[in-house]
Amino acid sequence: MPDAHIIELDLTDSTNNYAMQLIDGNKAHPGLTIVANQQTAGKGQRGRTWVDIPGQSLLMSMIIAPKHTLAEQFLFNAAVATAIVNELQQLHDTWQVQVKWPNDIIINDKKAGGILIENVLRGSNWSYAVIGLGLNILQPSFPAELPHATSLKAASGKDFDRRTILNALREAIFYATSFPKDAATLLKDYNALLFRRGQQQVLLEDDQPVNTTILHANADGTLAVQLEDGTIKNYVHGQAVWAY
Repeated sequence: MPDAHIIELDLTDSTNNYAMQLIDGNKAHPGLTIVANQQTAGKGQRGRTWVDIPGQSLLMSMIIAPKHTLAEQFLFNAAVATAIVNELQQLHDTWQVQVKWPNDIIINDKKAGGILIENVLRGSNWSYAVIGLGLNILQPSFPAELPHATSLKAASGKDFDRRTILNALREAIFYATSFPKDAATLLKDYNALLFRRGQQQVLLEDDQPVNTTILHANADGTLAVQLEDGTIKNYVHGQAVWAY
């Protein structure tokens, strides 16, 4: 990784927001990473808020200059997600680490974290991507209202060092995005890690349950599923909600 340093914050509204402000002020460079001990307005997918307990999660945003084109945004996403999942998989032999379409990190069927990528365009150029990652690390347990949440500690009984994981993930993300694999390989790698691939899954579309079998993610970022009548449907992000 080039001479990209880490900005450490005790408190911020959102590490992604902080990164965006650096980019707007022309103070950013590829690899620069913002880490916070606590966020007051952490971002999740579809406008959700990422909630964390101070000091127990890895809250980071990494600035990358994408090698992909704008038309290949999902391939960039796939490179990031697979890099993170593969790095976490090495931490514990009994884990099954997967990605729930499009960007949730799953350990043993429970959500351990999420990725939020925000893009910066200058004219028609994709200048930067800000890769936000929230990862539960040290939480020993979760309240009853969060039955599908987990952390590295809850999934293993072990304490993990946040700095060690930060450094490993930064290296993995930077390498995966700086030297991307070809499109077919990226898509194959992502789908090999796809949560519930080949299994039945209920999705909520307009609050109505739809019985599907998860097939694969497509290069355009849509999720291909098979409906009960055998037809194939491709969902765009936000069109359907996962039902547990």
